[in-house]
Amino acid sequence: MWSLLFCGLSIALPLSVRADGCKDIFTRIEMPSANQPFAFNCTFPPVTSGEVSIPWYKNSSKIPVSKSTQLRIHQDETWILFLPIALGDSGIYQCVIKGRDSCHRIHVNLTAIEKHWCDTSVSGLPNLSDEYRQILHVGKDDSLTCHLHFPESCILDSTMWYKDCNEIKGERFTHLETKLFVSNVSPEDRGNYVCQTILLHSGKKYKVSNSITVSTKRVEYGGSIPKIIYPKNNSIEVQLGTTLIVDCNITDTKDNTNLRCWRVNNTLVDVCYNESKRIREGVESYVSFQEHNLYTVNITFLEVKMEDYGLPFMCHAGVSTAYIILQLPAPDFRAYLIGGLIALMAVAVSVVYIYNIFKIDIVLWYRSAFHPTGTIEDGKLYDAYVLYPKPHKESQRHAVDALVLKILPEVLERQCGYKLFIFGRDEFPGQAVANVIDENVKLCRRLMVIVVPESLGFGLLKNLPEEQIAVYSALIQDGMKVILIELEKIEDYTAMPESIQYIRQKHGAIRWHGDFTEQSQCAKTKFWKTVRYHMPPRRCPPSPPVQLLQHTPCNCMAGERMGGGHEVHHALTGGLSLRGGSQLEEDAFHRGSPL
Repeated sequence: MWSLLFCGLSIALPLSVRADGCKDIFTRIEMPSANQPFAFNCTFPPVTSGEVSIPWYKNSSKIPVSKSTQLRIHQDETWILFLPIALGDSGIYQCVIKGRDSCHRIHVNLTAIEKHWCDTSVSGLPNLSDEYRQILHVGKDDSLTCHLHFPESCILDSTMWYKDCNEIKGERFTHLETKLFVSNVSPEDRGNYVCQTILLHSGKKYKVSNSITVSTKRVEYGGSIPKIIYPKNNSIEVQLGTTLIVDCNITDTKDNTNLRCWRVNNTLVDVCYNESKRIREGVESYVSFQEHNLYTVNITFLEVKMEDYGLPFMCHAGVSTAYIILQLPAPDFRAYLIGGLIALMAVAVSVVYIYNIFKIDIVLWYRSAFHPTGTIEDGKLYDAYVLYPKPHKESQRHAVDALVLKILPEVLERQCGYKLFIFGRDEFPGQAVANVIDENVKLCRRLMVIVVPESLGFGLLKNLPEEQIAVYSALIQDGMKVILIELEKIEDYTAMPESIQYIRQKHGAIRWHGDFTEQSQCAKTKFWKTVRYHMPPRRCPPSPPVQLLQHTPCNCMAGERMGGGHEVHHALTGGLSLRGGSQLEEDAFHRGSPL
């Protein structure tokens, strides 16, 4: 007995699981007219939203309906389509909505019947659905809707309307697409209406007709008035040429069917823009609540044009109206301001960046292009005081002497016209070292210090009277700017005197890159440009009243001999090169030589 019970359960359990595997949503009864197209869409949000598969089946068949468009009955996306439906197609159809973790089923009880549109001997249609029963309200403007539901592959041609088998004509009637608008409804407008259209599919034409039983209703005074939730007589900012969709949301009682539409200039939008179809009224939809319905009918602007701005587009719902007005957006000054600031900052950063890269060339060009004339009234006689190490070994002294005693005078004095005081070259015999250094440092505008690595064993610039006096006078007494030149790369300054460390930290250093050849004596090289940049601006002397044999320009250029008040032409001196100006007489006086 227990064995039999167990066997029965083992057989019944899989059957029950298989039977309950898909949840039935609802069953729909449809009675379409035979010999004309019919379609039903399997949709039930949110079940059909997302990634689902929806096959159609007839009765209890396990074979789904074919998707071949060449067949009279086939599946088109989520639709089942009959082109046309026949009496023998009656039966129960079901669509199965299969999701990743769910399965739902919708049943359609389909009964194809013969409908005689103009045969009054045949009784009315049985179980006429609500969508084929419509109400027109007396004394108001109202509309009838021809309910035609087909997939996008079906194209519907213009719809014709008939009442009692007679085509509807007259100024009170306007038919547009699937709607018939009736102005100033009267009790005589009740009756049997038929809407008829042509359906195109795969190059074939089919005639589709729907019958509508229309009754009239007089709205008593004080009856329910529809309420327009949106729009609220407001304006909308929209850019020119954009697409805009505006919904008109209306609440109305379930038994108070009013005409809901969009108008412009007291004309239906679809009629006003019938040719261009640039502005269209959408299909009305509604959500049913316990005591009222929420209706939504939208207006679509495919492309907003200038002529649309300032024009009131009215949403009508019975006696209730509300409008929207399109406006151009106000200029966003903040965007312009932010953009301007960003552009200004970008320009400033670019200028600073370019200036940092070409700063030396810009300053040298400015000095050359806008050089002042005359002498500098600062009481200085020299442009720079050159302080350099004096190694004991001849091989070590050669590199320093070549730079200080040969190349510096050649470039800065002869080519660029600067006046340098080089200790060991320009002092006079018999003078006290301390007095010479102290007096001449005060006559200079810059202090140029030549340093070399301590590892070379120069032992320079350490506790030398010259270094101490020069640095003291330059940094402490006069606040003179210092030009620090490294003869070779110096990795560690800790072994240097504190004064040199301070100068390196405050003013930086310029590293010598020359090789003591003629190329290193060009004033346009990067090293000499940097040195000239740190040197004081050079001034050209006023043009003398008597021209010499050769005029030397003020610009500092490679290969040119610059006078600048430092040298007198060779023809004037008879081959004697002097240091120019008042210094010439002073040198002759100290040396006891005639001028």
